[in-house]
Amino acid sequence: MIYVKRNTDGKILKVADLVEDNASDRDKIVNYLRKMDSLDDMDLIIALGMAKEGFDWPYCEHALTVGYRGSLTEIIQIIGRATRDSDNKIHAQFTNLIAQPDAADDLVKLSVNNMLKAITASLLMEQVLAPNWKFKTKVNDEDKAKPGEIKIRGLKEPSSKRVKDILESDLNDLKATILQDDKMLKAMPGNVDPEVINKVLIPKIIKIKYPDLSDKEVEEVRQHVVVDSVIKNGEIKEAGDKRFIRMAGSFVDIDDIHIDLIDRINPFQKAFKILSKSVTTKVLKVIQDHIEATRIKMDFEEAKILWPKIQEFVKMYNKEPNLKSNDPLEKRMAECIIYLKEENRKRNNG
Repeated sequence: MIYVKRNTDGKILKVADLVEDNASDRDKIVNYLRKMDSLDDMDLIIALGMAKEGFDWPYCEHALTVGYRGSLTEIIQIIGRATRDSDNKIHAQFTNLIAQPDAADDLVKLSVNNMLKAITASLLMEQVLAPNWKFKTKVNDEDKAKPGEIKIRGLKEPSSKRVKDILESDLNDLKATILQDDKMLKAMPGNVDPEVINKVLIPKIIKIKYPDLSDKEVEEVRQHVVVDSVIKNGEIKEAGDKRFIRMAGSFVDIDDIHIDLIDRINPFQKAFKILSKSVTTKVLKVIQDHIEATRIKMDFEEAKILWPKIQEFVKMYNKEPNLKSNDPLEKRMAECIIYLKEENRKRNNG
């Protein structure tokens, strides 16, 4: 451990060094990190590979990387270090310092923009906002799902520990690999039949990533990747004691879902809508608003009262209320705008 005195307030910062090669010291620090349960246990961690695995640090508020990362998956894993829920923070930040020889260089701009698009699409596909469902095989009509489960007819259960490990720990990494595959990028817009994507292209990527899997195991992984992507990108609604999911433009009773139906849906079309665009400030704002909409607690009665105040604010200041404002009323008006946009989107989608 390294102890550093901060100039601004004299606080002693605890710094964990996981870069040095002394294996004995590193093991001691790693053991310490794995047992941390207080905000004051650590202030800063300097790491290489350990930033992606080996311990959890929910108190982390800012992840800073220097240089280009080896893969999109690596970026997502590092971002994940700073986005764990914790009482000590309402804001998390990821900063990637990369060399930029010439700001006017179109190739540099394209490269950076492609990286941002890949990160954005992957975060959407990992469904930071979506509930974490467990998918099980539905045996018969009496086979009811437990809370947090969705039962699917025809779904193959994992037959080996290797498949279980992949589904439990590598699913998001696998999705990131699929999203970066050249053939998949060409197929995503919808110019390739969804069944070809699901039953031909995706299994090929799985075989390359996991050459040790048998054909049976590849099919098990494939089904769960497709199911996870389709369900998490679908819109689930409840009516009475029934749950319906919107897939391919129509609502289907969740109790009647069959793997054959899911295989007829392109699981990555939603991600392509992001990948096919430039990640401009406007696009990032739309994504931010979508995330905020899931956190905002508001009803139409409050929105109806706030709407005239919003119009008055825009007229007076010639701008919309800012979500990051220190004024609680302005912030609430900004939340109201997001709420109304989300309600309008739901209504237009049926």
